[in-house]
Amino acid sequence: MSAPIQPGLYIVATPIGNLGDLTRRAEATLAAADLILVEDTRVTGKLLNHIGKKARMMVYNDHKGARERAEILDAARCKIVALVSDAGTPLISDPGYKLVSAARAEDVLVSTVPGPSAVIAALTLSGLPSDRFLFEGFLPSKTKARRAALDDLQNLKATLVFYENGSRLGAMLGDCLASLGDRDAAVVREITKKFEETVTGSLADLADQYANEKPKGEIVVVIGPPGAAQPASPEAVEAALKSALTRLPAAKAAGEVAREYGADRKMLYELASKWKESGTP
Repeated sequence: MSAPIQPGLYIVATPIGNLGDLTRRAEATLAAADLILVEDTRVTGKLLNHIGKKARMMVYNDHKGARERAEILDAARCKIVALVSDAGTPLISDPGYKLVSAARAEDVLVSTVPGPSAVIAALTLSGLPSDRFLFEGFLPSKTKARRAALDDLQNLKATLVFYENGSRLGAMLGDCLASLGDRDAAVVREITKKFEETVTGSLADLADQYANEKPKGEIVVVIGPPGAAQPASPEAVEAALKSALTRLPAAKAAGEVAREYGADRKMLYELASKWKESGTP
C-alpha cells in the first residue's frame, strides 16, 4: 500500500496530447489535491473529468504577485497543492518558477511528479544529437529581434530546440537558415496526438517547404549543431598572411595566421620570408 501524500507543493506533469500518458502517480496526486493551480480551468477540467475527479482549481500565472504566492504557500503547509500546466511539465515555458523558489525559501515541501515533456519528446523523435542541447522556448516574433537572438546561438555546439506556432513557422525557419547556416533540422508537430508528424531535412529544405504553409497544432523545431568547420582555402590563408605582414614581422605574422587557420607555421614563415625578400606583398 502506498504511503499517504504529505502536504506540500507538487509539480505535476500532464499529457501533451494523449491522455493515456498520465502516470498513475500523477492521477493519484491530482485526485488527492486540495487545490490545483492551473493555466486554464477548462483545459485541466477536461483532464479531471477524464480521471473522474473533482477538485478546487485556481488560475496561476506569472502575473500573480507576492500576496497570491504567500496565500498558496500558506495552503501548501497543511494541504496538498498541485501545480500543472495546460500540457506537459510545468515551468518549461510555463509559469511556476517564482512559486517554487518562494516555497524553497520558506521551507515548504516541494516535490515533482515527472512525466511528459514536448521538448524531450521532440528531441527523441528528431534523430538529431541529444547528448548536448539547449531549449530556447519561443523566439521573438519580430524578425530583427529573432535574428539577434539566433545570432547569439551561431557558434554553440549543441542541438537547439524551439517552440513555434504555425503562422510564424516559415519566417522562423528562414531566419534560422540566415543566422545559423544550413543544418540538419526537424519540425515535430502534434506529439502523441492522432496527427503526430515529424518532418526532417536541411534547414534550407524545411524553410522552403513551410514558406507558404501554416501547419496547425503544437510545433517543436529541433536544429542540429553546426558541422565541423570547413578548412580555409589556400587563397584565404595567403590573403590573411599578406594582411598580417602589413603590421607584423614575418615570424609573428606566420604565428598569428597559423593559430587562426590551423595552418602549418613553418610553411607560412617560409612563404612570408620569401615575400619579404622579393617585395611581393
